[in-house]
Formats: sequence, C-alpha cells, structure tokens
Amino acid sequence: MKLPKEIFFRGLKFYLVYIFIFAILLFAIQKPIEKKHIEAPSKNYMDLESRKKDRVALIESAEDALLVRLNLIESAEETLDISYYTLIDGKSTQLLLGSVLDAADRGVKVRILLDGIFHNLKGNLKDAIYGFKLHPNIDLKLYESFNLLSPWTWNNRLHDKLIISDKRLALIGGRNIGDKYFLIEIMKEQFVKDRDVVLFKEDSAEDVPSTVMDMKNYYNSLWNYKHSNEPIKKIKSRQKKKGNLFNENLRSIYKEFKGEYLKEINEIDWYDYTLETDSIKFVYNPIGRLNQDPWCLRELVNLASQTEKSIFIQSPYIIPSRNMKSKLNNYDIDLEKVNILTNSLSSSPNPFAIAGYYNNRKEMVDKVGQIYEFQGPESIHSKTYIFDDTISVIGSFNFDARSSYINSESMVVISSKEFTQQLKENVQVDLNNSLIVDKDYSYIYDDKVQEGKVSEYKKIIVGFLSKISFFLQYLL
Repeated sequence: MKLPKEIFFRGLKFYLVYIFIFAILLFAIQKPIEKKHIEAPSKNYMDLESRKKDRVALIESAEDALLVRLNLIESAEETLDISYYTLIDGKSTQLLLGSVLDAADRGVKVRILLDGIFHNLKGNLKDAIYGFKLHPNIDLKLYESFNLLSPWTWNNRLHDKLIISDKRLALIGGRNIGDKYFLIEIMKEQFVKDRDVVLFKEDSAEDVPSTVMDMKNYYNSLWNYKHSNEPIKKIKSRQKKKGNLFNENLRSIYKEFKGEYLKEINEIDWYDYTLETDSIKFVYNPIGRLNQDPWCLRELVNLASQTEKSIFIQSPYIIPSRNMKSKLNNYDIDLEKVNILTNSLSSSPNPFAIAGYYNNRKEMVDKVGQIYEFQGPESIHSKTYIFDDTISVIGSFNFDARSSYINSESMVVISSKEFTQQLKENVQVDLNNSLIVDKDYSYIYDDKVQEGKVSEYKKIIVGFLSKISFFLQYLL
C-alpha cells in the first residue's frame, strides 16, 4: 500500500526539521564541558623526561610515506593497530591491505578501526568486510556507524591516522590511505601533499614509559568505545565466497610486490633513521558525542602563549569559529608573531572548507603576521605547528572547529631543535610555491610563483557556500 503524497511530504518535512535540530542546531547550542585535566592514557603520562628515549623521524615524501607504512606492517611480530578516517580504492590501498593480510597470515593480531561513515568500504573495497571477518587474526570495527534516526551522531567522526606496530613503532600524521597521498605520478594535479612522523621506542622493555605506549593506550580507548562496533556479526555463504576471493586477490598482489621490493621495505634501520628528542608528548581529544572539551586546541594555544619569537601554522583548512576565537582571547598571544600557510582558492579541493576560510580571511590578514596561500597544482593536507625553533606539532588536527570540538584527533608535540630545523626546511618547499596575501587582500607579486587558476564555476560555488558556511562555522 502506497502512502498518499501528502502524508509522505509531511513526514519528509518533519524528518528534515528533526535533522536540522539534532544534527545542526544542537551543536550550536550545546556547550562543551571543559575539564581541568586531560585524561591520561598512561599512569606516567606527564613524565616527559622519561620519553627522551623515544626517537622520531619526519616522513615527508609520498614515496617514503608508502614505504614506511609497509615497513611498519612488515615489522610487526605480535600486534598491529591501525586507525584511519577513510580508505580510497587504488594501487596503494591494495598494497597496504595486502601487507596487513600478510601480517595476519604469519600470526600477527591485527585491529583495524575506521570511521563509520567515511570508511569508504564500498565498490571494490566492500568485500574487505567479508575477507577480514573470515580471518582469525583480523578484527575490524567502525567508529560511530551511520544511523538514520540518530542525526546527533553524524558529526562526531574518527579522524585519527595511526599505525602502531607491536609496542615499539608508531606512525601519526595527516595522510589517509589512497593513491592521491602516495602516487604523485598517477594522481598529478589531484595529488595531496601531506606529512607524517614515525616514533621509535629505543628501549624494548615494556615497563619503560613511552609515547608509543601512550598511543597504544589511546587506541585501546577508541577500540573499546561503546560506539565502535563490528560492521557485521555473522557472515553468509555468499559473503564467504566474496571474502575469500578478496583475500586471495590481495595475497596475489602483495606477493608479487613483496618479491620485488622486500629488501627495500626491510632495509630501514630505525635507530639510524630517527632523531633524538628532548621530549615527546602525545595529545588527543576526548572520545564522545556532541561538542567535546578541546584538548588539542588548548595544547596549541598554551604553546603559543609561551612562544617568544614565532608561531607557524600549516593547515589545509583555517576556520576559527567564535568559540575558538574566544579561547584564543583567553591567552596572551601576540598574533603578529603568527604566520599561516594554507590552501588558496585554486589549490583547495574542498569548496565548503575554503568558503569557511574566506569568511575569516580578511580578519586574519588584518591581525596576523603573514598568510601564505599555496598555489598548487596539488593541494596541501599537512597539519603542522611550529613554535620558535624548538617545538614541532604534527598530527591529524586541522585548525577549525570540527577538529577542536567534534572529531577524535591526535598529535605529537616534539621538543627538538634538530627535528624542528628539518621540519622548517621541508615547510619552506611549500612556502616557495605560495603567495603572500597583502594588507589589501590581494597577492604580493612574486616572479617565481605563478598564481593558480580558478574557474568561474568554482568562484560561484564558493561564493554561494560562503554565505551558508558563515552560519555553520562551528561544524566546519
């Protein structure tokens, strides 16, 4: 029996109002309950002195980023913990999933946690759910899966990008899994420039305090969160066939690759590849629904308030909401010390985000030291913060309200002059392909940098979205 059109449209209107109230308006009204102290992932969390034995390596190039991930997976002997926002089907994704399956085949216990909405396990990747369900050494969970009747759960997304190999190696950064992060020759203008850090626990003893163990404990909290669940409980015979075929295809792909590149994957000596630090601190956001206490943002503004000479922010999206500005105003921060690097209208692949940025662009140009806008043809996706010449912060945290109050996020605060100098040299490569925004909001001419082209269509779309995004900055 078909519902009369009048009843259908009345129900649809009611549902849209329901969505507006609980997915949008609720986040504007509900205030985050701030806690005095961060919930420590480890008993000795604040013992930063003991974490001097952890070493770090900056992972900049796309080729290194893929190779290092394969190394961490290949190095695992007992456990492998993986967390990502999204997977994008392609050659690099198949290789990485093949290496994960290979690790599980040799007895490594693997846990994979993906965002429940943007995991992208569809199309050619849909059968990964079945294939991994069949394997006794692989557990797959989705964080806050989509629920049509619970729109208040739609915004809190898993944004961490972590790989933890046993209890000695860990990777954190901004890259998701997909060809556009690793294969510049194939993706060309769609390529995304990003940045990771590998942490190496020099002392193998488990009772030695370590940032790697802090990350492991945080991962356990994400994994055990009551809204992190298996995508399927039972598997049907038809799904078994699909899962077995998927696994065999991955094994075949990785076997061929491994036969040719195994030596290159395994030749990394992590002690030689990494640098000493004065200290490392792992920082993350609370896990939960609605607006959360902004632990990552608070750490950054604390560092900024203690800075003497310079503050550098690199983020693909710079969208300071009213709450973020209020928090910044609570600290004694000289904004003229702040230099910002972000995407330009031409390089940004995210129209909504760039629209949100443009709503704040003039105010930021008036207040901060300099704003550099990357001209492409690629886009930048790195999340990097540098304070003076000694403190570097890298992770998944974008400088916007979504990363501050809504998403799960994590980052490492590294105290090391040598590492910071290396990071600055790599950042300079992006600055060399950027234009400075002048005080009249146009670009300062640079004969070495060509301004990126922007289609009229993109200008119209972003102009329209900027009018909408002005009222939704707390969700961007």
